[in-house]
Amino acid sequence: MTSAMLRAGFAARFPGAIILPYQGAWPSIAVSAFVAPGAVVIGTVTIGEDVSIWFNTTIRGDIAPITIGNRSNVQDGTLVHVNADAPVVIGEDVTIGHTAIIHGTEIGDRVLVGMGAIVMSYSRVGADAVIAAGALVSERIDVPAGSVMVGVPAKERSRLDEGQRAHLEAIPGRYVTVSKAYKTELGELFADEGESRSGD
Repeated sequence: MTSAMLRAGFAARFPGAIILPYQGAWPSIAVSAFVAPGAVVIGTVTIGEDVSIWFNTTIRGDIAPITIGNRSNVQDGTLVHVNADAPVVIGEDVTIGHTAIIHGTEIGDRVLVGMGAIVMSYSRVGADAVIAAGALVSERIDVPAGSVMVGVPAKERSRLDEGQRAHLEAIPGRYVTVSKAYKTELGELFADEGESRSGD
């Protein structure tokens, strides 16, 4: 498939999003995913089923790959980038809050990264962990599964209890529902605009 065909396909599926190749490598994005207008996805990026990438987020898989697992949501203004020797792997059912920075790290399933948190290169975040809003996970830190990490630098404050776990597990499903509504409405809006321009 040519670059022109890929670009046209992405434009039809994800209107208003900026989806670009890097050194000939295009992102691979599931048809069921949602990439909001203004979001930027570049290079060797694999986005799974029912993932949502929100407004003004940048996902830059240029010097190493990025993988985002099914039903995860990457919220508005987030930056996801890599080191040459440190790709990003984001598991399934992960929630990444607004304006977070995810860099060269591995994030397990069902993790919550709070708003404005930073997760640095060569770190690993275990499944079912919480990184609190504004927390900084330093380089080469292993975050234990099920832990609640708070502060700068982030330290374990507590363990996730069953009530918290149930609450966090519900978030990805809500984002899937909301993203599908956006996808339908924006698809109709951009289609109407295209018809208006063609009629001018």
